[in-house]
Amino acid sequence: MKRLLLLGISFVAIISTALSGEMVLKGTFQGENLYVKNPFASSGVGFCIYEVTVNGLTTTDEINSSAFEIDLSVYNFAIGENVIVNIRYKEDCLPKVLNPEVLYSRATFKIDQMKVEGNKLKWTASNESGKLPYIVEQFRWNKWIRVGEVEGLGTQGSNSYSTTVRLHAGDNRFRIKQVDFKNQARYSKEIGTLSVTPEITFEPKRVDDIITFSGPTMYEIYDEYGGIVFKGYGESVKVSGIQKGKYYINYDNKMDQFTKK
Repeated sequence: MKRLLLLGISFVAIISTALSGEMVLKGTFQGENLYVKNPFASSGVGFCIYEVTVNGLTTTDEINSSAFEIDLSVYNFAIGENVIVNIRYKEDCLPKVLNPEVLYSRATFKIDQMKVEGNKLKWTASNESGKLPYIVEQFRWNKWIRVGEVEGLGTQGSNSYSTTVRLHAGDNRFRIKQVDFKNQARYSKEIGTLSVTPEITFEPKRVDDIITFSGPTMYEIYDEYGGIVFKGYGESVKVSGIQKGKYYINYDNKMDQFTKK
């Protein structure tokens, strides 16, 4: 029998056999220790857990107790270093890790430098404490929208990243963020750059089949109730399949509307 519980970017897997079970915790070192509740074995002799290993090494912690601490500090892990804890236990009993969240990666990054070069957003970050994706956002149409994602390396040294971005006419604003296991976001400061590319236009305002832009652009099309109909990037969008009526369109750095005939 096998049960798998996913928790954030770390997980606890409980694998049971006829004679014993194994609990596996995977995550990153965040400077804290694990605490375990250890019941008696079903036979009434001794405790449930008979072995604990950390990255393959048997711990020297005193596990013959109803509760004990797995001391991760003795392994000299760097913050953000990968940790695998295996807890092996006897049949017909189940131990409990009281604080598995201490192995979850956290959003602690510090931006040392960020700039736009051509169509690339580049940044250098430090003080990372585990692998979390960097989400790139651009301010368009009076809101921040997600325009890219780069996997973080998770180490505390200086790490360099870049991703392709699409500039609209005029002033462009970007920021990056990470979201941790508590669903809390950490943001960078905004960075701006001026694009001299011509403004995009579209036609027709009363359309039967295809909307055509004067150049490639990101776009969003909404119905009159605010529901998203289309979104994408290109020089045209086919709208022949949508119902007649009024629609709102975001493109380039503009918000406008059109009527489907």
